[in-house]
Amino acid sequence: MVSKEKSIALWVIFGFVLPSVFVGVYILTDPILAGRGYDLYLFALLICIVSFFPIIVNGTPVFFIQGIALAVFLCFGLFYEMLLTQIASLVFFATLRLRRHELHRVPINMLMFVVVSLASATVYYLLGGINYSTTSTEAIKIVPIIGYSLTVFITNQLLLHWIRNKLLKQNVPFFEKSLVWEFVTTLAILPIGVLLFMMYTEVGRGAVVYVGLPFVTLSVILKLYHSSRRVNDFLEVASDIGHDLAAKLKVSEVLDRFIERIIELVELDYLFIFDVEDEQRLSLYRFYDSTGEITLDHVELQKGEGISGKTLEIRQGLFVSTKKEWRDLESPFVPTEVESIMSLPMIRHNRVVGVVTIASKRKRGFEKLQYRIIDLLTNYLAVSIQNARNYERTKQLSERCPLTNLYNYRYLESQLQSYIEDSHHEILSMILLDLDHFKSVNDTYGHESGNEILCMLADRLTSTIGDQGIVARYGGEEFVMLLPGVQKEHSMHIAENVRRKLAHEPFPLHQHILGGEKDVQAYVTASIGVASFPMDCDDPSELIRQADRAMYVGAKQKGRNKVASYEQAIGAAE
Repeated sequence: MVSKEKSIALWVIFGFVLPSVFVGVYILTDPILAGRGYDLYLFALLICIVSFFPIIVNGTPVFFIQGIALAVFLCFGLFYEMLLTQIASLVFFATLRLRRHELHRVPINMLMFVVVSLASATVYYLLGGINYSTTSTEAIKIVPIIGYSLTVFITNQLLLHWIRNKLLKQNVPFFEKSLVWEFVTTLAILPIGVLLFMMYTEVGRGAVVYVGLPFVTLSVILKLYHSSRRVNDFLEVASDIGHDLAAKLKVSEVLDRFIERIIELVELDYLFIFDVEDEQRLSLYRFYDSTGEITLDHVELQKGEGISGKTLEIRQGLFVSTKKEWRDLESPFVPTEVESIMSLPMIRHNRVVGVVTIASKRKRGFEKLQYRIIDLLTNYLAVSIQNARNYERTKQLSERCPLTNLYNYRYLESQLQSYIEDSHHEILSMILLDLDHFKSVNDTYGHESGNEILCMLADRLTSTIGDQGIVARYGGEEFVMLLPGVQKEHSMHIAENVRRKLAHEPFPLHQHILGGEKDVQAYVTASIGVASFPMDCDDPSELIRQADRAMYVGAKQKGRNKVASYEQAIGAAE
């Protein structure tokens, strides 16, 4: 994007340079129409009609006016060729409906056309070219015409590359699709331009009609061909995005990748992804703002509320180009400057499971083709989200203890393995806790009460550790606390705090077998072992064995309800 200051500077340069160049060219060439003003008007009309059918390749417009400009240059001279080219560019920009921050493109392109016209005319005259009229008897010189056309192509591409990379800072390669299309259209249209010139010198203004009609037809055919290719390209990209989304295993990754790829396909300002709650409400899943200035946290919409809620209600997509078309569906969460909106339902098994709403500040900011592609992609998104959720659910079941919801032994092993593979090892401490005489607890209060104690203990340990590490159920009544970056002394302090709370804070049991409806307060104690890497072992995988030894030798054999470090256990064993 060009800054406001740079845009103003461009307009100032444009306002000074363009009139100066036109005056200079007029004085140097002294153009004379000699009764051919109506003919020039017909050429101007033809070039304006053709300007309505450009193709946009990688953001670069490819015109089909070169052939007409060539005929005008050969018949009327440089001044009138420049004049008609500038008029054609204005017609083209009128069809684009530029936003305010894009208006700098007008002076850039019009100045670029002036430079191209001057450069190509210079090469033409240096190669011995002349200007012709309907009464001219001079033989047509092909070499200057070829030189003129090549100069138009080369100068145009060099200027485009410089403008996009140096002025607009877009870092675009020189060889890309727009260059190929420009070259192909130059080859296709050059002969027609020469034919138009030759016919005009022979039959006069009638040539504009005879050749102009097929010229316009060719422009339309090329545009339609490019549009069909563009549709195919979009479909290929959509398929690629579908495979890309399917490869993501987390919902957050699916959403992030979807947003990244949509931004590549569509020029947008805001993107909302909603999740459907109980088929009546929408909850904002993810929000994207192209400026990064707006953040939305918890947003809910009822069915029928706003344009996204309306999409949920009618189960169909909505495509609106101006604000007046959806003013009655305004939502407080949609920025007031939004004009164009595409809102599409995500449908899975004939149910609306989400809504994707894309907004632009521009009027008519989206194309119907883009709407159809996004509609296809929302279905990919719905499937990918469901698959990712299933994976996360399966993964959680495989990594979690179904009773306590703590991580299990498998997850603990994987975390230790990841730590081993990490080349930047830091201190890693482990606390291994085993409840004392837990069998007697089950025998006294019942196994359901034993399960209650295990679940409450899991909550207490998780609350104690917080974000310092992870808590896992190692097996039975054994629990592990893995503490990355925590010093051994601090781990001992945590372990002692856990032991003391266990011993002094009872567990209220609701499902005991003692009879009566009142809760029973049960007390339990634990033997705890602590080990740290690299102080107590050479490899993190040895931590479990060292902590187990500390717990058994230093705590269990010393009377239980104790905390022991590996170092203390070794000392006791000796």
